[in-house]
Parts: sequence; structure tokens; C-alpha cells
Amino acid sequence: MGIEFTPITTTVGAYVDGVTLAGINAEEAAALGQGLVEFGALFFRNQPMSHEEHLALGRHFGPLHLHPTATRKSGAEGSGPPPAPEGLLRIHADERTKHSAGFKWHSDVSCDEQPPLASILTLHTVPPRGGDTLFTDTQAAFDALSEPLQAFLAPLQAVHSGARVYTDRFGIQPPAGETFPQAEHPVIRTHPESGRKGLFVNENFTSHIVGLERWESDEILAMLYRHLANPYFQCRFAWEEDSVAMWDNRSMQHLALWDYFPETRSGWRVTVAGDRPV
Repeated sequence: MGIEFTPITTTVGAYVDGVTLAGINAEEAAALGQGLVEFGALFFRNQPMSHEEHLALGRHFGPLHLHPTATRKSGAEGSGPPPAPEGLLRIHADERTKHSAGFKWHSDVSCDEQPPLASILTLHTVPPRGGDTLFTDTQAAFDALSEPLQAFLAPLQAVHSGARVYTDRFGIQPPAGETFPQAEHPVIRTHPESGRKGLFVNENFTSHIVGLERWESDEILAMLYRHLANPYFQCRFAWEEDSVAMWDNRSMQHLALWDYFPETRSGWRVTVAGDRPV
């Protein structure tokens, strides 16, 4: 039996069977890469992996991305020491957590000049209830806009700021003389593989649209955020121990529900480096 994709909705997401992620080969990785472009988010059950196997899985899709907080005091992704080995990011929340990561809709590290291509998250500890992750298809959201609004948004650029997340929310300070990444990206992004257009603004990292008055920018972004949160563009993943989620940051946004406090939810994320949005 080969790899099988079972779509979750007609818009986004698929469960994947017929593959063991630990020790995956190049042919299987290529099939998953195609599935990632088609479905946006892929979900796997019963896939225990060592750190080394997790990193090797990520490298099948490209060089690994190093998170901006990886060499600083941990906190943006939960309590505990920086991840080890390099390339792994700890995702953790427990009874001591004050600000859980991912509780706003976002595309991972969109503040980078070259935001990540994909993220691969596995959880080894899950709460007895709650802790689901929601995914929304930014391309379906763009397609649902009227042609005049699409045309208005097409030439616009928006600023994505790391400081508004890592410093303002989580209190992490960069080393002296350094700053967290900040970048301007198009409001409408074209996927480099599918050619589809999608909205590339998110309430986590996007601070404003360039060239507009602040009130204009705030109103337009608020409208786009409400639109992206439409459940018709979404799927929802309920975690189990050793489940894996893999998503395309070029076309997806996600929201991690923190509805399980004070229980523990813990795992590791590998992120694949991407290119500059166009």
C-alpha cells in the first residue's frame, strides 16, 4: 500500500496513511510535498520519532529554519531551555505558562525576510481534553473576495514585526545591538509551486499596511482577519500522543487553542526554510 491522502474538507487538510515518517525515503517525501501543496495541512497518527529522525524528515523538504528566539531566553514557545539539537523548537505549555504560543492566527515567523516554507510539529504529551489546532486556507479566503477588493489589495505591502510578538508579548529581549527580524511582504502572496494567490497578513506578526493611514490600515487588516477566521476555510486537528501535523506556511495560517490550562501540552517543531514572498 502506498501513501493515501484522505481529505478532511473540500477546502483544506488531509489525513495521511501508508507512510512511516521516521526513516522516510526521498520518493515518499516527494509525494508528501505534493500533498502539502494540494491540501495545505497534513496529519499523521502514531508516528513516534527521535529528535534525529524529526530533523531528517524536515531536511527532505529543504534546509532547516532557525527560530529567532532559539538562541535567546526561552519563553515565546513556552517554558524551559532553548531547544537542542539545533533546528528543533520546543512547543510547551503547562500550569506555569503565562502566555501560550500560537493563540492568534498566524503563519510561522512571517517577520523573517524569507519566512518558513513548512512546519512539522509532533506532540509527545497531550492534555486529556482540548489543545486542538485550527488551520485556515488563505488561498480559499483570497478567492472568496470580490474582484475589486482583490485588485485594491494586490499592490499593497505590509510590515511584519518580530518584536511585537517576542518582546511586547513574551518579554524576550534580543542580545545587545541586535533586533528581532522585521520585513515588508506583499499583502497578496503567490504560491511558488501552485501559482495560487493567498492573503499574507496575520494578526500575530502584521503591524500595518505600508502607505495607508493608521486607521485605514487597522480597519482593512481587521476585516481581513475576520475573513480569514471564517470556518468555511478551515479544518481542525485533535491531537493524540505521537501525532504529527505538517503545514504549508505559504498558504496556511493556524491557531493553537489554549483551552486546557493547567494541563500540559508538549512537543517539538522542525521548520523548513522558505523564500521571499512575491
